[in-house]
Amino acid sequence: VTIATIDPDGAPRQVVAWYRLEPDGRILLNSRMPRRWCTNLLRERRVALSIIDSADPYRWIGLTGVVDEVIDDVAISREDIVALAHRYHPEGPSEASITTFRSQPRVTFLVRVTGVHEHLED
Repeated sequence: VTIATIDPDGAPRQVVAWYRLEPDGRILLNSRMPRRWCTNLLRERRVALSIIDSADPYRWIGLTGVVDEVIDDVAISREDIVALAHRYHPEGPSEASITTFRSQPRVTFLVRVTGVHEHLED
C-alpha cells in the first residue's frame, strides 16, 4: 500500500508499506518508530492509501481514512509486523528479519476507511 500523510509544515509525504485488511474492515499498518510517516499519523490521523493490482497496474483502489486506534504496546506491535512478514513472504521470512523486527520500537495503526475511489475496470 502507498500511504500518504502530511508533514508538520503541510507538505505531503508518501511511503510504501505492508498492510492487512482486518475482519472489521479496518486497515492495519505497522511502522518502526520514529519514522516520519508514523509520527505524522500520531499527530494528524487523516490518511490516504492506494493499492495497485500487481497483475494489472491500471487497476487500483484509493482509500481515505482516519486512524481510529493506535497500538503502542511494543510487544503487540512487534507481533503485528511478524504476522505481516509472513503475509508478504509466505515461504517464510528470514530469521534475521524476525529477530530484527522483535527488537525494534514499533507501533500499529488501525485505519477506518471513510472514502473509496477506484479504477477497477478491465
